[in-house]
Amino acid sequence: MDLRLTGKTALVTGASRGIGLAAVRALAAEGVRVVGAARTPSREMAAAGAIPVAVDLSEPAGAERLVTEAVAALGGIDILVNNVGGGDGGLSGGFLDLTDAQWAEMMDLNFFATVRVTRAALPALLTARGAIVNVSSMGARVPHGGPVAYTTAKAAITAFGKALAHEFGPRGVRVNTVSPGPVRTAMWESPTGYGAELAASMGVPHADLLAGLPAAMGMLIDRLVEPDEVAALVAYLASPLAAATTGADHLIDGGAVKTA
Repeated sequence: MDLRLTGKTALVTGASRGIGLAAVRALAAEGVRVVGAARTPSREMAAAGAIPVAVDLSEPAGAERLVTEAVAALGGIDILVNNVGGGDGGLSGGFLDLTDAQWAEMMDLNFFATVRVTRAALPALLTARGAIVNVSSMGARVPHGGPVAYTTAKAAITAFGKALAHEFGPRGVRVNTVSPGPVRTAMWESPTGYGAELAASMGVPHADLLAGLPAAMGMLIDRLVEPDEVAALVAYLASPLAAATTGADHLIDGGAVKTA
């Protein structure tokens, strides 16, 4: 399907791996010129066609610098994909185990980084009458389904997207949210990620936890969601084919969330 994106420009954060890298590939395949942002840009990101920018978006000055470099490289921004997030390692305990520093780290990376990048990019997006796609999580709707600080930050992202859509929709900028369920990324598969820590806390092998995860999460498919599947939804929502879609939160969770 031609998404009518040829010649458009995009900024993708958290672009070095997982959903972000898949979004770079999906947009580039549609003829989009992409700047990919990551703390440590990967070879895969450059191979996918992205212009890499190394930046730590947990630092307040990072967003302004990133957007300035993206606008200079691309001549403007038509699409912003706010995918940066994670930092979930060390959070397999409960609420009383979390320190203020851990809460601050989670909110900074998973919420405030998106706020800052969006604020910096909005002038360019308003000029382009562009589109924003924020990557949240099904955990925003079922916050008990993951580390409480992480899912709370993702719930903030979902609410943020709806507020932005209301304010900037009349000015030509569409804003949508994508909320994946468990995706086959480092968060679950890395031996040092949340999935491995959760398996250790439960006293089960990491591989067994991953094998049983779809059923345990109530998914109606027998596997994790693929990053490319999330990226395809991101690209569609960024495209003119979704011109009437804004202010919506789109689950891509294999049927795990049963409520409307």
